[in-house]
Amino acid sequence: MTNQTSTRRGFVIWFERLLAAILLGGQVFFHLLKSRIHRRNTLEQMSLVGPESLTIALVTAGFVGMVFTIQVAREFIHFGAASTVGGVLSLALTRELAPVLTAVVVAGRVGSAFAAEIGTMRVTEQIDALYMLKTDPIDYLVVPRVLACCMMLPVLNLLSLMTGMAGGLLIADSLYDISPVVFLKSARNFLELWDLLTSIIKSIVFGGLIAVIGCSWGLTTTGGAKGVGQSTTTAVVTALLAVFVVNFFLSWFMFQGTGTASL
Repeated sequence: MTNQTSTRRGFVIWFERLLAAILLGGQVFFHLLKSRIHRRNTLEQMSLVGPESLTIALVTAGFVGMVFTIQVAREFIHFGAASTVGGVLSLALTRELAPVLTAVVVAGRVGSAFAAEIGTMRVTEQIDALYMLKTDPIDYLVVPRVLACCMMLPVLNLLSLMTGMAGGLLIADSLYDISPVVFLKSARNFLELWDLLTSIIKSIVFGGLIAVIGCSWGLTTTGGAKGVGQSTTTAVVTALLAVFVVNFFLSWFMFQGTGTASL
């Protein structure tokens, strides 16, 4: 009975913090409309989100592209459709794998850092000090992080897309004797400008989700060092859940109907 009560209470607390994150997202939007942007903080956060996350994002994308090609090429060759491997990989990476996996990497690395840093500021009363100095924490802490994620995630996404395609091309050429010309021609025939635009849109949305959730969980941290650890873990889990759920709705909205790719 005690475990059930504790679980129910934990869910209620999580739901309240989720509502607080939604409210914070609205506040960020209105602050951006008023052009309240702390430029130096924004540049610092862009460095954290972008260059410092680049290596792990590219390594992840490269191996995902290679693994996907291994799984797809052997079956497509069996059915005589080897010439479509590049196109299928390009669609999978552009529409789903690159934006989602890049968001997962950033959520684990950057979202956790946001929650831990702001959570530590909350429990050590640094947030209260900002109010005493008549500095809005949303302007000073949250908006720069949201902007950094929304601007740098599309860049990481596009670089991950190219790296994943390069990894797939390497495997297709070296293991399955699929010509690079055939591979790239297939990718060009399958991809459309809309696919790239949707990939960028997804990255922007995911970046906003990760930043808002990480900052919100940090701002609502209580309980000292233990609370900071719990907030960090819960923020990452919630951000990943939000990315997967929102990705479903975005995909459903963007890719209804039948495809138009040509062989």
